[in-house]
Amino acid sequence: MENGVAIPASWQGALKAVLAAPKSRALGQFLTAEAASGKTIYPPRGTRLAALELAPLDAVKVVILGQDPYHGAGQAHGLSFSVQDGVRVPPSLANIYKELHSDLGLPRPVSGNLTPWARQGVLLLNAALTVEDGRPASHHGKGWEEITDAVVAAVAAKSEPCVFLLWGNHARKKAHSVPGLANSHHLLLTAPHPSPLSAHAGFLGCRHFSQANAFLEANGRAAVDWRV
Repeated sequence: MENGVAIPASWQGALKAVLAAPKSRALGQFLTAEAASGKTIYPPRGTRLAALELAPLDAVKVVILGQDPYHGAGQAHGLSFSVQDGVRVPPSLANIYKELHSDLGLPRPVSGNLTPWARQGVLLLNAALTVEDGRPASHHGKGWEEITDAVVAAVAAKSEPCVFLLWGNHARKKAHSVPGLANSHHLLLTAPHPSPLSAHAGFLGCRHFSQANAFLEANGRAAVDWRV
C-alpha cells in the first residue's frame, strides 16, 4: 500500500493484518516505482480507496465486484463499473442500466457516476484498485488481491445479511475464495458479466436488482434506491 494513504477508519481493523504483510509492502514499493518512472496510473491518487470511503463497513449491504479500474484517461475514480461525471457511459455499465430499466422500470441514467449507490452501502469493489494507462489487468498479482480479499471477508463476517452481486467468472471466483461465504446467511446472486460479449448470455434478464432489494427488506434492511 502506498505511503501516506489513509485507510478509512471503519475498515482499519479488518485490513490491519493484510496491510502489514510483505505483499502489501511490495505493492506500495511497486506503485511508488511506477509513478517515479513516469507511468500514468488510474485512478489518480486520493481516489483509489473511494469504494471504502463511501461505503463504511458497518453500512455495507450490497457488494458488486469488478476486476480492475478503467484504463482510459478521466474514467476511473475508485468505484467498480463507475466513471466520472461527463464521461461517456461504458458498454458494460450501459448494459447494467438496461437491466435496471427492465427490472425496476427506472429510466436509463445519463451519468455513469455510481456514487449515489456507494453512499447507500453498495460496495463497488474492484479486485485490483489501480491500473496503468492503456494496459488492462497490468496491476493484477501485485498485492491488491490480498487486500480486496480481506475486504470481501470482512463483509462476509458481518452479522447483518448482505447481497453479493457476482457478474462473470472472475467475481464468482473471488467471492468463493472467502471461506464460508457460499453457505452463509448472505445472498449470492450470479450472472454472466454485463460486457457486450456476454450480457445476452444471462445478465440481461437476471433481475438481480429487484431480488437484492427483496432480500434486504425481508431481513429488515432498507432497500437500495438504484436511481443515479
